[in-house]
Amino acid sequence: MNRSFNAFTAFIGVAVIGLISVLGTQTSGSAQLGTSAKANANANARMITAVDRTLPHRLAVQVDVNDPATMNLALNNVANTAQHFREIGQKVEIEVVAFGPGLHMLRDDTSPVKARIKSMSETMPEIIFSACGNTRENMTKVEAKDIPLISQANVTKSGVVRLMELQERGWSYLRP
Repeated sequence: MNRSFNAFTAFIGVAVIGLISVLGTQTSGSAQLGTSAKANANANARMITAVDRTLPHRLAVQVDVNDPATMNLALNNVANTAQHFREIGQKVEIEVVAFGPGLHMLRDDTSPVKARIKSMSETMPEIIFSACGNTRENMTKVEAKDIPLISQANVTKSGVVRLMELQERGWSYLRP
């Protein structure tokens, strides 16, 4: 038993020495690679920055609740995003998609934020407001009257499908 223990101890000792040797080689090599990798990362960052400045940033914002606080939060996010990219000289496209109970945001007769949307539309042409046609049809049936939308609203067949299409095209998504 003593012999097998000594053989095992010797084997472990050799393995540890080999591991230390390999790690030492990798560490010194990685320091050299690290410097090279940092240079490449900086070059790539410059390339990405250059590309990003030519393409517009795109943001899709979902509003699906009839809550003035949520609607105002969405509009705050939209305004802050537009202002940020304007200040750094980059383009942005923003689409607010309202469906379900959130359609009240774009209804002319019930919107708690219609004056704010009108004002924003006049000063921020990069923002589009889309109203769900399916929701509008359902509200028309339930309320037995035509559902008027604010003039800034564009009707899309389905708000959910519109959000899917925007995301599939690479738009960033926000649900405040």
